[in-house]
Amino acid sequence: MDLTSTAFADGERIPEPYAFGAPDAENHFKLSQNRNPQLAWSGAPEGTRSFALVCVDPDVPSKPDDVNQEDREVPEDLPRVDFYHWAMVDIPAHLTRIEEGECSAEVTAGGKIQPPGPDVARQGLNSFTDWFAEDPDMGGKYFGYDGPAPPWNDSLMHHYHFKLFALDIDRVNVSGEFDGPAVLEAIKGHVLAEASIVGTYTMNQRLL
Repeated sequence: MDLTSTAFADGERIPEPYAFGAPDAENHFKLSQNRNPQLAWSGAPEGTRSFALVCVDPDVPSKPDDVNQEDREVPEDLPRVDFYHWAMVDIPAHLTRIEEGECSAEVTAGGKIQPPGPDVARQGLNSFTDWFAEDPDMGGKYFGYDGPAPPWNDSLMHHYHFKLFALDIDRVNVSGEFDGPAVLEAIKGHVLAEASIVGTYTMNQRLL
């Protein structure tokens, strides 16, 4: 099974329109267009009854001490943790693509409560829910896709793994406010095939 995108090639930088945040020479950070990239897939095996999709960045700093602080960088050797940008299940088996901007076309303060997307498919919470939990202006439940916004002073290039899973079930056993880790746990034993594409992103002016 193959997964591709017209937005970026595997291993290449994700363009700014598909990011939550973009570099800004004066203020370090500015909001971007936050459009979900186009994704297309082929070669799903016989018996596929639905697809699941996650996007995860495994390069997020495990400690916030140096994050977005002037005159310092987040060290490259700092232990890293996963940050989920998208989790979708029950994508109908007859679909072979998600169009650009179909599920997200802007930054929504407080999160998209009912994000658009393919009929029947369900979208879970992404990790911005926790990231903005204490922010009075941005706090809320972030469902669906929200793009890259790594620390503007991180010395490490971030990698965004879009992973598609062909499943032997019509409906994944998750409910309510599920997230990426819950999806990966629930699909164990039901994956017929998987495919991925990786994009990179940074807002560190030194790495651009």
